[in-house]
Amino acid sequence: MATANLLLHPVRMRILQTLVGAGELTTAQLRDRLPDVSPASMYRHVATLTQAGILEVVQERRVRGTVERSYRVRQDEALVDADARAAMTKDDHRQAVTVFTGALMDGFDRYLSRDDADPPREGVLYRQGAVWVTPEEFTELVTELEELVARRTGHSAGDGRIRHIISLALVPDKAGEEDGGDGPDGPEGPRPR
Repeated sequence: MATANLLLHPVRMRILQTLVGAGELTTAQLRDRLPDVSPASMYRHVATLTQAGILEVVQERRVRGTVERSYRVRQDEALVDADARAAMTKDDHRQAVTVFTGALMDGFDRYLSRDDADPPREGVLYRQGAVWVTPEEFTELVTELEELVARRTGHSAGDGRIRHIISLALVPDKAGEEDGGDGPDGPEGPRPR
């Protein structure tokens, strides 16, 4: 499994987000989709991800005297596993969330910058919810969410399918424990004030 430092670099995260669910892309295609990333930086980060086993070379072909490679993400390797997360400091987690939210904002901004972007029609969704769960129920919830998304990852472009990025953050709300959930935003949700 990868380390947080390897995956949670802003450029590498954008490369992975671009490749996830896109099948395979060449470095030139990645540069077309991420034009603000310099060619040297792109090649360096693709090489780093490939050497770490997170990207794999799917195809090679000769183009004008050079070798053009197509890459895809190895989903099983593109995760920061529980052991790696446990080794992270609080500052490491702050940095990781900063990179994660920056990539989320970047993707959303790219989408909204398109002339054909139509959030209501295209079902753009961003929402938060709260659940009260035991540690065992939480583990079950995470497993259910991962299985739900995994059932859709085998599809590819075509047949009217549009690629969607699903981002998820699960954060304990310890403040809710202090008032036993009976405060103004308790289990029933916000109350009129």
